[in-house]
Amino acid sequence: MKRQLLMVLCGLLALGMQAKEIVITSPDGRLVVTVNDEGGRLAYTVDYDGQQMLAPSALGLKTDIGDFTQSLTLKDIKESSIDRTYTMTRTKASSAHYVARQTDLTYVNGEGLPLTVTFCVSNNDIAYRYGLQPKGTGQNVERLSAIIYSEASGFNFPEGTTTFLCPQINPMTGWQRTKPSYEEEYKTDAPLTESSTFGEGYTFPCLFKIGTSGWVLVSETGVGSNYCASHLSDYEAGRGYTIAFPNKGEMGGMGSPWAGLSLPGVTPWRTITVGTTLKPVVETTIMYDVVEPLYEPSQDYQPGRYTWSWLIWQDTSINYDDQVQMIDLSAKMGFEYVLVDNWWDTQIGRERIVELNRYANSKGVKLLLWYNSNGYANDAPQTPRNCMNTALARNREMAWLQQLGIAGIKVDFLGSDKQENMKLYEDILADANRYGLQVVFHGCTIPRGWERMYPNYVASEAVLASENVFFSEYHAQKEGFELTMHPFSRNAIGSIDWGGIIMNHHLSRDNQSRHKRYTTDIFEMATGIVLQTSVNCVAMYPNNLLPPTGGTEGGLPPFELDFLKALPTTWDEVQYVDGYPGKYVVLARRKTDGNGDHWYIGGLNGQDIVKTLTLSLPMLAGKTVKLYIDEPQKKGPSKPVLKTLKVDKKGEVKVTMQPLGGLIITE
Repeated sequence: MKRQLLMVLCGLLALGMQAKEIVITSPDGRLVVTVNDEGGRLAYTVDYDGQQMLAPSALGLKTDIGDFTQSLTLKDIKESSIDRTYTMTRTKASSAHYVARQTDLTYVNGEGLPLTVTFCVSNNDIAYRYGLQPKGTGQNVERLSAIIYSEASGFNFPEGTTTFLCPQINPMTGWQRTKPSYEEEYKTDAPLTESSTFGEGYTFPCLFKIGTSGWVLVSETGVGSNYCASHLSDYEAGRGYTIAFPNKGEMGGMGSPWAGLSLPGVTPWRTITVGTTLKPVVETTIMYDVVEPLYEPSQDYQPGRYTWSWLIWQDTSINYDDQVQMIDLSAKMGFEYVLVDNWWDTQIGRERIVELNRYANSKGVKLLLWYNSNGYANDAPQTPRNCMNTALARNREMAWLQQLGIAGIKVDFLGSDKQENMKLYEDILADANRYGLQVVFHGCTIPRGWERMYPNYVASEAVLASENVFFSEYHAQKEGFELTMHPFSRNAIGSIDWGGIIMNHHLSRDNQSRHKRYTTDIFEMATGIVLQTSVNCVAMYPNNLLPPTGGTEGGLPPFELDFLKALPTTWDEVQYVDGYPGKYVVLARRKTDGNGDHWYIGGLNGQDIVKTLTLSLPMLAGKTVKLYIDEPQKKGPSKPVLKTLKVDKKGEVKVTMQPLGGLIITE
């Protein structure tokens, strides 16, 4: 690498700084990024194992201090190596070893102003960002800030690429004008040329299948108060997709759709994960590799499981007696938390919340409380309102929560990606940490490296989540599709609060009326392994503890209850085993304790067909393991069973998942 860059620098001198091409390779040499400045415009290509994964794609910024998309000349190259290990507690892996090659390319535009493009290239990941300097120097400095109007940053895929994307929606739409909130429907295997549903492009992360060559996942990381959050534009022939900033109509038009930087300053990272299979996509840690913690945790935030009355019992359940039932349920199951949802301040009251919290603590259970983020950003009426939108309100509210010993908060309805709103996320997290509170966001944007940046951050919804299974039979029927999509996209880049391992067979309080749940019990239990979040909802209800009747209305079999009681929510490693987005998925997660390594394999069949697989599980080679599986019945739904299974010496095992069924393998 050093020799290659020295040759480039010599070429620069010989050509009077008119270099055309710079090549950056991954440590293993398989991933190659080529940067070109032909005609004064920057572009890059990406190849993996000799196959083109990205055709020439633009680079550059347009700002109020200068145009950095044209008339660019290479001025300097700096190369370095990255080799660091770090630990995490709330993500897909408890530690990561990041080895990459970093190259800083500095160009000057027609006015002589510099732009630095930094590439970090590891074996399956690329991260790049831009750096800007003050305009002028010393006593003659003119500008110490910049407005970024747009990015030229492009992602131009080869012909034949198919897409797995979720559309961005128009601003101030949806429930009480709370969108965009990353809750639209994915389309899979769609052509590049297909227009987005709402004409607003696509939300990150964006997954692409490059013919027979492999897969590419595009996203961003390191976005806090420092920039607006972005998404991808619609596809344009010859140009591909480009970075798109928020619609100016978000937040009712309040706040800028552009980004502001203090100079010298850098933009967030654009990330590209590349592989011949989906393994690098599922296992990537690039969203954490290139960011750093922004503050120290004020305490040791505890992972765990929570029950949640609202999902099926809805608003009327936010009363003292129903919440006591949920506390008792969590205590019996050994769960750590209960989430008390919207309207608690009016339907229970603050004085009785103190009493309810005291009761929960007596049972060894901690409370999590719901809050509306508003403010003026939308019209969502649920209370408590006006408690999280200003520093004065937050400090007053959070001091009270700390006094009670409340474990965390869920903050809802944050429908904008403008920089002003990204600052609100950061302010809520930073203030909550001072008061010992962990935070879940709903009706919100995706996390962008936040588990590492903000140590009290837990997860975001940012997905068409479990509440929709309750709201309509259509979404109940789509649950299998959605949950076999997320491991390869939304959950690949950050923790996901899907909102429930749903154990009722009907979406109703009596567990008999309204529409049914279409997935099997084993499918639902396996989601606790397949979907990753450190504080996970187990959407059980008191009726699930009744004696089983053999039908769908009774309680759960003892082996299902035992599994849920012991289900971990933090993991030391994830391994991709098999799958295809929107069809099926099998993942393996490792949990290590004082007794060694314990592997949990979870599989979901998202289709209404039988799926037979031969799985490669070398970590279980030669072992006899537990198999949770669905058995087909001549009449009625599949029957959940617990069996033992012998894994052969090669680590291979043949399994069959029933329609919308699942599998779990544990040691």
